[in-house]
Amino acid sequence: MFSLNPPLRDWPTRKVWIVGASSGIGAALARALLLRGARVVLSARNGHALDAIAQSHPSSAIVCPFDASQPAAWRGAAGRVHATDDPVDLMVYCAAQYEPQSVLQVHAAQVAATLEVNLAGAYYGLEAVLPTMIARRRGAIALVASVAGYMGLPGAAVYGPIKAALINLAELLYCELTGRGLAVYLINPGFVATPMTAKNRFRMPALRTPEQAAEAIIRGFERGSFEIHFPKRFTLALKALRLLPQYLRLKMLLRLVRN
Repeated sequence: MFSLNPPLRDWPTRKVWIVGASSGIGAALARALLLRGARVVLSARNGHALDAIAQSHPSSAIVCPFDASQPAAWRGAAGRVHATDDPVDLMVYCAAQYEPQSVLQVHAAQVAATLEVNLAGAYYGLEAVLPTMIARRRGAIALVASVAGYMGLPGAAVYGPIKAALINLAELLYCELTGRGLAVYLINPGFVATPMTAKNRFRMPALRTPEQAAEAIIRGFERGSFEIHFPKRFTLALKALRLLPQYLRLKMLLRLVRN
C-alpha cells in the first residue's frame, strides 16, 4: 500500500504529546503507546484522570493538564513540554466536545464552545509545536476528525461541519508541511464506545472499543498512512456514498431524517 508519510515506529525513542488524553480514544492511545515504551505527555482538563493513566508508567508518562480551548493555557503547556531536552516527535490532537443535535437545536453559546475545543484548539496546538518541528525538520501532527466530516450527516449539526474542517485542515497541512520534513496524519474513526458516543440514542453500526481504535491508529502510524480510518467495513461504505452524485447522496441522507 502506498504511504504518504514515513512509517512512524521505534516507539521507545519517541516523545508523543496527546491532547485529549483523559478518556476515550485519547486515553486508550496513551496507554497503548506507554506499553510500547514511548514517552507520552498526557494533556486534558481532567488532571485526576491523567494521573490515573500515568500511575502505571511513572518514568515515561508526563502529566500536563490544561484547557486546550485557551490560547494562554497552550503557551504555558508548551513551555513545560519543551522545557526538557527531548522535543516532541508527534502531537495528537483529539480533544473534542460533542452533542447529538439537529440544526433546530443549536444555540450560540454551545456552538462557540464546541468550535473552541474541536477546531480552534487544533490551531492553538499547531502554533505551539510547529516552530520547533520545522526548525528540526522532523516531527508529526495527527488530527482526530471523524467520518461525521465526510458529508452532511443528520444529527451532527455542529460536530459534523467542524470535523469536515479538520479534514480540510489536515489535507492542507500535508501539502504545506511535507516538504519541510514533517508528517501529517488524519484520523477518521467510525463509532467508538466513549463517553461522547454514549449520548447517542440510535444504533451505532460497527461500534469499536477505545482499545481497538488505539490499535488501528498505531497501525496507521506504523504504515505511514495519511488517512487512518476504521472500521473499514463501515468507513468504506461511507466513502462510497460520498462518491455518489450529489442528487443521489442527498436523497439517501434524507431517508435518515425521515426514519
